[in-house]
Amino acid sequence: MRLSELFAAAVHMVALIQSQISPSNEPSPSSTPSPPSPTYESQPPSLSPPSPWSVRMANSIMIQSPDLVLYNGASKVKFKYDFAMLGIAICKLDDGSKSSKYYQYAKDFIDELVMSDGTMVAYDMDKYNLDYVQPAKLLILLYQDTGEPQYLSAIETIVEQLEDQPRTESGGLFHKLRYPYQMWLDGIYMSPPFMAQYAQAFGEEKWYDEAVFQITHIYDNTRDVDTGLLYHAWQETREEEWSDPITGRSPNFWGRAVGWFLMGVVDTLDFLPEDHEGRDELVVILQDTTQALMKVRDLEQHLWYQVLDKGDREGNYLEASASAMFTYVFAKASKRRYIGTEYFDYAMKSFDAMLDQFLVVEKDMGDGGDDDELITLKNVASGIGLGFGGGMYRDGSFEYYTGVEIVDNDAKGVGPFILAAIELGR
Repeated sequence: MRLSELFAAAVHMVALIQSQISPSNEPSPSSTPSPPSPTYESQPPSLSPPSPWSVRMANSIMIQSPDLVLYNGASKVKFKYDFAMLGIAICKLDDGSKSSKYYQYAKDFIDELVMSDGTMVAYDMDKYNLDYVQPAKLLILLYQDTGEPQYLSAIETIVEQLEDQPRTESGGLFHKLRYPYQMWLDGIYMSPPFMAQYAQAFGEEKWYDEAVFQITHIYDNTRDVDTGLLYHAWQETREEEWSDPITGRSPNFWGRAVGWFLMGVVDTLDFLPEDHEGRDELVVILQDTTQALMKVRDLEQHLWYQVLDKGDREGNYLEASASAMFTYVFAKASKRRYIGTEYFDYAMKSFDAMLDQFLVVEKDMGDGGDDDELITLKNVASGIGLGFGGGMYRDGSFEYYTGVEIVDNDAKGVGPFILAAIELGR
């Protein structure tokens, strides 16, 4: 045998021996399968997805203020419109059972204000204050759910106030008796939605017409033709220092005032019949005003300034309550096709911006679940008005609006935040 043949035979023999003593990389079908991966008694805990921000904020509020009447450190019981708005927002989280903690929280608020005979604590009709009308929205809801007579008696008292509310010569409701011949945008959230809700619930159709008139009347008297934005207030007699001697308007576009107005419009539409002659006009107002707001929204932050059209002026700041209100209106109006569907996307971006810019989740108090979070909404402008109040004259200037105290978790910001989160499914 040749040497080359001997060498080849040797190589073949070595390969044969290795195949018998070394397992192959790929087991044959008859091979014993590899054992399964080991299991361990201690596995990482599965994390459930967080609750929606609407629920998380409501839970945090209820932990920090178990009694809504004394919300956020209030020292005494008052007939507060903003606390009522927060109650309405939290009540919307009810699962339909009318027995959830959210529903009960709102009901407890009303039950501390309304006595068994229907009289209301800290309510004074003689002040003819439109802010007093806002809590009556919850009264109608509770009366429809329970039929309890004290709620109906209180509702009738509020309607009596509106019947006798002082008016301008042109028919607009005074914001308060002590503000003669003045209409404020704030009042549109306070009364027209209640008027329309009452009309639907009790068949008093004249209140549909009244709600539409009040909205369109103040809109016509506060709208700026050049920007499409609305001034905070208007005085028919031009007597106040803040009232322009020609137009009667206050001097600036305050964000939250426009927010109150738009929330009032979109909520009134919830109750206004589809065939009411004023419905289309309200939709056009929504379309025009939301379009104007997009022109003054901060391009990078997707939020709005305290004084809407002066974002580049020193001292101005991105403000939480107005931003939350506009986010709510954009989302709700878009879903109902009053405005374009693109506004829902705008609302989503603004909500994300609020989470980033205004929200602080401070800590867990219990087992680590989001039921125990402490959440703070920052950058909310405190109470604002016009004329004499709080020991000063509120002149409606840029310096006045930007100089008010900035507070945390004010109901005027938290309520719209929850409402926006609900509309967005967040």
